[in-house]
Amino acid sequence: MNLSLGPLLYYWSRDDVLAFYTEAENWPVTRVYLGETVCSRRQLLRLRDWLALAEKLAAVGKEVVLSSQTLIESESDLKTLRRIVGDGRFLVEANEWGAVWLLAKAGAAFIAGPTLNIYNPETLDVLAGQGAMRWLPPVEMSGATLASLLERAPVGMETEVFAYGKLPLAYSARCFTARHYNLPKDDCQFRCLDHADGLPLATREGEAFLTLNGIQTQSAGVYNLVDELSALRELNISTLRLSPQSRHMGRIVEAFHAALAGEGGHAEKLARIMPGRPVDGYWHGKAGLEYSAQ
Repeated sequence: MNLSLGPLLYYWSRDDVLAFYTEAENWPVTRVYLGETVCSRRQLLRLRDWLALAEKLAAVGKEVVLSSQTLIESESDLKTLRRIVGDGRFLVEANEWGAVWLLAKAGAAFIAGPTLNIYNPETLDVLAGQGAMRWLPPVEMSGATLASLLERAPVGMETEVFAYGKLPLAYSARCFTARHYNLPKDDCQFRCLDHADGLPLATREGEAFLTLNGIQTQSAGVYNLVDELSALRELNISTLRLSPQSRHMGRIVEAFHAALAGEGGHAEKLARIMPGRPVDGYWHGKAGLEYSAQ
């Protein structure tokens, strides 16, 4: 199995983003996903900047994939998507079905992202026919359900699994971070910049519940499958996706790399540097906020 670095889901300053990917050049990840997938108002880096980063990472041997936006809400968004598809130098991760249509029309191979909501082999067959070479299951899919689906998956279709990070659970046309500050979406004052790992949302009792990230709702806990590597290998999973966090990401990558090499005891180490408590309930067919080690 290989490691991939998923697309950056948060809104960081330009300098922080560039510094993050400079560090990533030396991390033991085979593949790096680049691009804004959450909100088109996040424009401290434009497409030309993401493409420059892609060239830089490709030059040091990384496989680079451009990730498309999950919700297309305007002609400007569609124009950017067309430019991504038409660039032709890098693979594209399609995160909504309009991107699938454009990629299929262009005859381009692509990756079917987790927000396409693929729950059965028939859908995978359709995507394979359109040019998908790799797919990611929805983050709430259990290991048992995935195993059953893979028994009838198209021949040659690679599977990549979201293995670390706050779970992206839902998207909305409304911006909940702006709403938290009593601001309209179109005048949000870019408050997401104040929350490098999302804005925590607690219950009335003060318990961690969700994380607000603009129009995206995430889990409060951090999904972590580092103790499930044997099961993932049995399923012939090709790649584990690690979702970026603002601090200690290099240590996260190294821990997974060491675990793939056979070293143990990483779950506790990771728990100390996560921006939230560990969870893995979905993988075991339980409530998402549960954790098997408890």
